[in-house]
Amino acid sequence: MEDKVRIGVYICHCGANIADTVDIQQVVDFAKGLDSVVVAREYKFMCSDPGQNMIKEDIKQLGLNRAVVASCSPLMHEPTFRRAVQEAGINPYLFEMANIREHCSWVTEDHEKATEKAKRLVSAAVKRVYYHQPLEIREIPVNPNTLIVGGGIAGIQAALEIADSEHKVYLVERDPSIGGHMIQFDKTFPTLDCSACILTPKMTAVGAHPYIELMTYSEVEEISGFIGNFKARIRKKARFVDESKCTSCGVCQEKCPWKADSEFDLGLSKRKAIYTPFAQAVPNIPVIDKEYCAYFLKGTCRACEKFCEVGAIDFEQVDQVIEVDIGNIIITTGYDAFDPTPITQYGYGRFDNVVTGLEFERICNAVGPTSGKIVLKDSSEPKSIAIIHCVGSRDENYHEYCSRVCCMYALKYSHLIKERTDAEVYQMYIDMRCFGKGYEEFYKRLSEEGVTFIRGKVAEVTDRAINEDEKGKLIVCGEDTLLGTTMRVPVDMVILCIALEARSDAKEVAKLFSISQGADGFFIERHPKLDPVATMTDGIFVAGCCQGPKDIPDTVAQASAAATRVLALISKGKVEMEAATAVIDEEKCSGCQICNLLCPYSAISFIEDKEVSRVNEALCKGCGTCAAACPSGAITHKHFTTEEIMAEIEGVLA
Repeated sequence: MEDKVRIGVYICHCGANIADTVDIQQVVDFAKGLDSVVVAREYKFMCSDPGQNMIKEDIKQLGLNRAVVASCSPLMHEPTFRRAVQEAGINPYLFEMANIREHCSWVTEDHEKATEKAKRLVSAAVKRVYYHQPLEIREIPVNPNTLIVGGGIAGIQAALEIADSEHKVYLVERDPSIGGHMIQFDKTFPTLDCSACILTPKMTAVGAHPYIELMTYSEVEEISGFIGNFKARIRKKARFVDESKCTSCGVCQEKCPWKADSEFDLGLSKRKAIYTPFAQAVPNIPVIDKEYCAYFLKGTCRACEKFCEVGAIDFEQVDQVIEVDIGNIIITTGYDAFDPTPITQYGYGRFDNVVTGLEFERICNAVGPTSGKIVLKDSSEPKSIAIIHCVGSRDENYHEYCSRVCCMYALKYSHLIKERTDAEVYQMYIDMRCFGKGYEEFYKRLSEEGVTFIRGKVAEVTDRAINEDEKGKLIVCGEDTLLGTTMRVPVDMVILCIALEARSDAKEVAKLFSISQGADGFFIERHPKLDPVATMTDGIFVAGCCQGPKDIPDTVAQASAAATRVLALISKGKVEMEAATAVIDEEKCSGCQICNLLCPYSAISFIEDKEVSRVNEALCKGCGTCAAACPSGAITHKHFTTEEIMAEIEGVLA
């Protein structure tokens, strides 16, 4: 520590955010009287260039060696001010920030109390910064390889962005083919492009790209390491088909006598025990489903092997475990479609002609179970169809959030129905939310195509007729809030616009990659506005619907953003590591290993021969859990020492 501590204090108005509640001049005058404070100033926006220059000039001219800024949240601007003091010639860790906005001006309308609290927070910061020590910021190299988990449109887009810059990408997909949900769709709103037509070129590009190693029918089992230096263990499941020999001729599937429900068609059609999910699959290599294959169940059949001329069938194939080194990870695991079965009043699973939106996508598709013909279960053409919005969304019993895409895909279905049938179409909605480019225009177009819009929440779908017109029909009951009346609408088919929800295994994925989930199950970004693709684990990014419901354009944009963040790190070639980490005094360590068990980042290892624990500072995020739990006081948290914390408490209470 220097012989003489010289502190500068700077109070920010934050426009009117702080100044309207806190008497800034009183706080400045108070700060001038604190020990070791050489100068105290105020400015309207301390984070602006003039505000930062004020600090820099005082450091140079007044010989300051500590700085305190009282303003907004450190999450917002601590890096800004650390950079400013560093540019002026002092260590960035000789800076302290007092939050007098979120912790003070924004939580009360009492000017006197807000001003008093602001003084105490400034006092605490000044007392604490007195004991700050300069810390060394270290740099580590970044491995240029990237792991992308999930092969839907988000994963495909991110992979191509990175690979096109000639950097290696490992794209891992658990299903036999990439494509995700988007490849199941018929057309996309609002342009009505063929979904497969715009996606399959990208899928093919991924499969053929020299810088992409495509690992389908695979899952990530373990992740270790830290930003720039991760290691992933990936299980590539046995297809029982030799990919190097298979010519994708399809004979094995033709000859296979065993069938199962098609997952791709949501059980609306059958596929063989050896199958490719769909015609444009990438890679176009079949996989044998052990659950339905007679050979694995009974030891008989092997028809696929007998008819395969190139000898690609290999019943002895086993899973492979592959380890790869990567520098960054992008998670694009997508979403699950809400199962409406628990909403029993809508009759899904009880009535044949109540279908989900995703099932209707397959019915509409030219290569779907009905070859694109919109028909009922008895193969007749419907004369009337009701489309019910917000099934599982905007509902306190299931998901309170809006799934964002339901209104638009409901409108798309109306167009497809009108285009292919003479059916009457009823849109039953709570609110019409058409937020994107061209979306409102699409809504207007549909309103002119003869679609009937009924605003109100549907209460029930029943088959109990009360008159001749309702016999043999599904009756949609509810309220028309615009007319203020109840309604009974007899129809032949009901389409449920189901919610997008977090994947069923999202909790396991979050644990595997050390990232967080919100109450809704989706992965949490570092900041919802300023950092929507990063996570709190450095080097791990999220994109697409695993982060929250979104449409295809927003998914593609977010995937490109995540790829850009990765490419920025690769281009820089190195990354700065947090200096405020924990350190263990091995002479005091008793080897109890409590810290090892509690560390959420697996940053502490036990040294067997010395019987002590040791912190890997590259993995440590400075959370302080270990320091708080250590029974022998062997762990010190740099920048959060006992001396600093006690001084801060003393400043608050003074």
